[in-house]
Amino acid sequence: MSGLLDKLERAGNRLPDPSVLFIAGALFIVLLAELAVGLQWQAVRWLGPDQSELVFARSVLQGDGVWWWLSTMVQNFIQFPPLGIVLVGMLGIGLAERCGLLPALICAAGNAIQDKYLIPATLFIGVMSSLAMDAGYVVLPPLAATLFMAAGRSPILGIVTSFAGVSAGFGANLLITSIDPLLAGFTQSAAQIITPDYQVAVTSNWWFMAASTIMLTFSGWAITQYWVAPRTERLAFDAQAAEPLLQLSGEQRSALRWAAVAFIVVLLAAVIATLWSEGPLHGMGKHFPRWVEATVPLLLLLFLIPGVVYGLRVGSIRSSKDAAGFMGSTLADLGPYIVLAFFAAQFIAIFKYTHLGEMLALTGGAWLAGMELNVFVLLCAFVLLVCLGNLLIGSMSAKYAFYAPVFVPMLMQAGVSPELTQVVYRIGDSVTNVITPFNPYMIIILALLQKYHRQAGVGTLISLTLPYSVGFLLAWMLLLLCWLVLALPLGPSA
Repeated sequence: MSGLLDKLERAGNRLPDPSVLFIAGALFIVLLAELAVGLQWQAVRWLGPDQSELVFARSVLQGDGVWWWLSTMVQNFIQFPPLGIVLVGMLGIGLAERCGLLPALICAAGNAIQDKYLIPATLFIGVMSSLAMDAGYVVLPPLAATLFMAAGRSPILGIVTSFAGVSAGFGANLLITSIDPLLAGFTQSAAQIITPDYQVAVTSNWWFMAASTIMLTFSGWAITQYWVAPRTERLAFDAQAAEPLLQLSGEQRSALRWAAVAFIVVLLAAVIATLWSEGPLHGMGKHFPRWVEATVPLLLLLFLIPGVVYGLRVGSIRSSKDAAGFMGSTLADLGPYIVLAFFAAQFIAIFKYTHLGEMLALTGGAWLAGMELNVFVLLCAFVLLVCLGNLLIGSMSAKYAFYAPVFVPMLMQAGVSPELTQVVYRIGDSVTNVITPFNPYMIIILALLQKYHRQAGVGTLISLTLPYSVGFLLAWMLLLLCWLVLALPLGPSA
């Protein structure tokens, strides 16, 4: 296993930046379109019973192709669905994280755990920590190590358990997080290759991911108790390396209570605005119920207002300049994502303009449908492909920007909804986060592990986290199978 991981690490390190991959991908599509035009490749689009038409490739280098690309470059970027919704949603989440609200919330939840519920509570908090962006990676593992030692258990078990929840359960949550609008935007762009007016709601995976949070907590509890805990008990640890248990000050606890009141007030206002017949969120919007279409602005308010209240109480926000600075820093950190979004938008637009995306979807979808494979078999194959891809490209958005334009339309032709393809992607991307060498936080977890067990290496960490990766994958796919058999909705407006 160690040798395999070394090879994967070397191979992945040779890959260029994802933005460069999108440039190379766009050039490949342009050249492929020239070949398709020259060879007169075609696909059949069925319009109805006994009605069809042929779809041909379009050149970007001939005729009006170059002018199309130059004249739409800015529009492609500005109208790229994931861009605006991610930036807006992250303004509130970023402020709440930087003013100290989300780290304090994780710390308070950790300190409130009873010893007998330490494992499931750590897993649950880890899964839910995706609300706080990447704060769970930094705050929860050292806190869990201290809590487990205080309960008379190995701190190594606390580190691994929290890492499994934060990383392998990253795609799940009881609430809407920044992941939902990000993926929904990519899915919508890809689905419109086949159906130009197709809309994907930000809430389209909510019910399934909420159920997944509970499932991962209990399955992770069993994995920890029966597989991981016995292994960690055989590892000696340095008890003197333990940090004192973090305690929130009285001022921080008071600020948390005020922030909770603000959160409840905003949530109640949204509920009233939705249920009241004269409310601004009541009824249908352009494509979905109004409250669904307003999910991202609501997400902004639900984090922004409690964050400001908390920051004012603890003094991390002393003026409007501090609040604006926190939001500006959040957008600055999103700089690499914005660059990625620009090149991903051009890649998808070229893919759509050349008709290669539609032709691939029509041909590949017809081929898949002709094989008459069980839908669940198709989904299992896709999730395994995503798992393998995650071992080389760690970025969730970068991988999905490549996968979505190909697999969302193709699986649509085979009878799989875009929202379901998005769910399957989230499963495959999440479960291998704990074993991929390209998880940027693995080195932090490894350093923390070595603090208590000096002989620990990547092999030690992988041997302790691999059971979670395999166990979560099996449990998650079983939950998906049950969901499909019972024909349950994946989320509101899915």
